Formats: sequence, structure tokens, C-alpha cells
Amino acid sequence: MPWPSYLQSLLGGALIGLAASMLLILNGRVAGVSGIAGDLLRAILPGGSVDGRTFERAAFVAGLLLGPLVFIAISGSSPDVRITGSLPLLIGAGLLVGFGTRLSGGCTSGHGVCGLARFSRRSLAAVATFFAVAIVTVFIMEHVA
Repeated sequence: MPWPSYLQSLLGGALIGLAASMLLILNGRVAGVSGIAGDLLRAILPGGSVDGRTFERAAFVAGLLLGPLVFIAISGSSPDVRITGSLPLLIGAGLLVGFGTRLSGGCTSGHGVCGLARFSRRSLAAVATFFAVAIVTVFIMEHVA
């Protein structure tokens, strides 16, 4: 029997908070997914430099990729995910997210989970911008496009 969606969300949020807290407490690092993934790519691509934190970054990214498989194994079901956008729309959206991540100096996990928890004014501004743009985007996609 599938878990109730609220329980899945509650458990997922608690695990994200626990992982972000552990990374900060044990390693002194903020759990910003875009920064960790970007640093890992720079380290392993040709011309990159593997350092002492490369394994930490690889383990973090592996956990992100393996997490859904663990969820499916434990719960016996997978969430119903449907991607209805066209490939060009998805590529454009991905590029805009990447640009926004670089522009704001972090992503939703870094600013929204870790930055707000540390009362960062910069993160508050970034998250407010994320939400405002998301609201406008949904409005346009639902009522204009």
C-alpha cells in the first residue's frame, strides 16, 4: 500500500533538513546542490583538479541520485511524475535555472534550506525572487500560454 502523500513529504523534508544539518555540523559546508555538483564536475572533467573534498561531493551527488531508488525499495511504489513540456522548453528552462543559480550565488537548496535557516538576508532575497518568478511562471503557463 502506498504511503500517504503528506507522510512522504514530511519524511522527505525531515531527511533533507537532517542531511543539510549534518553536512553543516560535521563538515562546516552548506548543502547547496548546484555548488556541490558544479565543483564535482569541475574536478572530474579534463583539466580539473581532484582534491580532498571530491569524494565528499561525489557521495553527496550519488545520494541524490540513489535516494529515489531507496524510496521505491522502502515504499514499494514510485511517485507519479509526468513531464509534459517539449524538449526545447525543458532545455530552455534548464538553462534559465542554471543562469539564475549562478546569478544568485546558489540554488533553492542552498538559499531556501540552509540560507534561511541561518537568517541570511541574501538568501531571503533570493528565495523571495524564486517564489515571485515561480508564481508569475505558473500564471503565464496556466492562463496565457
